[in-house]
Amino acid sequence: MEKITVRVARKEDCPRLLELIRELAEYEKAPEEVTVTLEHFEEAGFGSNPVWKAFVATVMEDDKEFIVGFALYYVRYSTWKGSRLYLEDIIVTEKWRGRQVGQLLFEQLFEEAREKQFCGITFQVLEWNEPAINFYKKFQAKFDPEWINVSIEMK
Repeated sequence: MEKITVRVARKEDCPRLLELIRELAEYEKAPEEVTVTLEHFEEAGFGSNPVWKAFVATVMEDDKEFIVGFALYYVRYSTWKGSRLYLEDIIVTEKWRGRQVGQLLFEQLFEEAREKQFCGITFQVLEWNEPAINFYKKFQAKFDPEWINVSIEMK
């Protein structure tokens, strides 16, 4: 089995991260929903006021590091629970699914949450995404059918 390395994302990773985001959007049947530009994505993660962080999973291909997955998160504050890690996306490219990449990324997220003394990790999953739901169940994730997602677009 090839060695998978997990490390903190760097600005130069952003083009590949956007490729993976588009791959996820295709899988989720919403490719037109990805409207973020590379410039905005880079600024939001590595500019003067970064709002997200990420871990990337890499392997060596043709003597070059190649990103096969990533987990992007930010800090969320719950008035009931305190600071939590909010997992915006965890993505493993299709070829690498089922090869422990997601497991390694989740373990890194757990370590980060413990290190920063967060009270937990929060995220969403599409109700039809059975492979993801089954993956999360391995970690004793709690699913809350009571809440409805709400968003307001700023144009």
